[in-house]
Amino acid sequence: MAHPRAGQPAQPEDLVDLPHLVTAYYTLEPDPDDVAQQVVFGTSGHRGSALDGAFNQNHILAISQAIVEYRAQQGTTGPLFIGRDTHGLSEPAWVSALEVLAGNDVVAVVDSRDRYTPTPAISHAIVTYNRGRTEALADGIVVTPSHNPPPDGGFKYNPPHGGPADTAVTNAIAKRANEILRDGGSAVQRVPFARALRAAQRHDYLGAYVDDLPNVVDIAAIREAGVRIGADPLGGASVDYWAEIAERHRLELTVVNPLVDATWRFMTLDHDGKIRMDCSSPDAMAGLIATMIGTPDRYQIATGNDADADRHGIVTPDEGLLNPNHFLAVAIEYLYTHRPSWPAGIAVGKTAVSSSIIDRVVAGLGRRLVEVPVGFKWFVDGLINGTIGFGGEESAGRRFCAATARCGPPTRTASSWLCWPPRSWPSPVPRRRSGTRRWLPNTVRRRTRGSTRPPIGSRKRAWPSCRPTR
Repeated sequence: MAHPRAGQPAQPEDLVDLPHLVTAYYTLEPDPDDVAQQVVFGTSGHRGSALDGAFNQNHILAISQAIVEYRAQQGTTGPLFIGRDTHGLSEPAWVSALEVLAGNDVVAVVDSRDRYTPTPAISHAIVTYNRGRTEALADGIVVTPSHNPPPDGGFKYNPPHGGPADTAVTNAIAKRANEILRDGGSAVQRVPFARALRAAQRHDYLGAYVDDLPNVVDIAAIREAGVRIGADPLGGASVDYWAEIAERHRLELTVVNPLVDATWRFMTLDHDGKIRMDCSSPDAMAGLIATMIGTPDRYQIATGNDADADRHGIVTPDEGLLNPNHFLAVAIEYLYTHRPSWPAGIAVGKTAVSSSIIDRVVAGLGRRLVEVPVGFKWFVDGLINGTIGFGGEESAGRRFCAATARCGPPTRTASSWLCWPPRSWPSPVPRRRSGTRRWLPNTVRRRTRGSTRPPIGSRKRAWPSCRPTR
């Protein structure tokens, strides 16, 4: 049962005490024999709260040292790109990590603007640096607990492929980190922060990422359509990026809420009464949904991000928060019918808990479906080696292989949702309906009279009858 205040604005009693939280990070020492206080990598990184003894300085020192040792064993001798999100524990953990990296003579690369860095920007930096290289490869660290509540911290490692580390990697790092904790941290090599910061290199994560966007997204199509876009960072690391994207690429895009506050006092409560930056939750996204429905002429489409901006939710004036599974289905169909250069055997990836409508769409395309456990890391190998063309999960994270040379021209996966309708249309979301064939019947709207582009579903194909599962 949902919390009675789910979807309602946070109150003072809901807010984390930031000074108390940061003090706990530095002063509480985890018990290495307590399972709840050990280093454990979940679907993406080690997460926990300093208040519970699950994310404290000793954890980060141990994990950072374990990463240093692991990358040395793997022969990863290039720079390490490191960034942080807007959580209250992220900067303290970022400082601790830099001290260890410098203490081990690892070249850390920090943001030249001394600002927040989304996970995709770190991945982009790693992939860009390593392209064409076979040695001295780079890797990265992102200090973020993703969408988790304000008291939480998170720490994740990205190997040279740029994506999240797989289980074999994280198990090795966690095992070594826990050994270091049990040994009282004697293996940790660190230097004072001032020295570590002087040793770090600078990189314009934002500029490099925004400049490269037109190579993977048809920005020109979005700009020419003149669609009014609202982007809500939900107080996360994407706040500077959306503003720069709008300015540099001349889009009608407005940052709905540019506030950054580590208490997230401006959020609405999630289903369980906690503050959580979950862009797939209608309760956490209630503020943006209310803006879209209450002022339908303000934006034609809006998006919200989690704190490290590797997930997003889509909101339209007439539908509210779109079901991520429905968007995944449309995106899959669009990509696989607009990439003639893709090999016939390239598969579609989905997580085990995603809707079966994706299975039906993939069957209609005549493509192979690869089902994996929850966690985007399970898609990485397939995306890198080209056996999977698209991987997505119902938590509103997705990735396609358009960043590689084999995948063809800039994708319209994102831009097709933004450039499809003229300004006068009530929704930019296409509807799939052709004769008796229908899928996503109540979630997306078909293109209407006056269009110059064919609707997404206009091509002739013997589609199975598909209805969204509940």
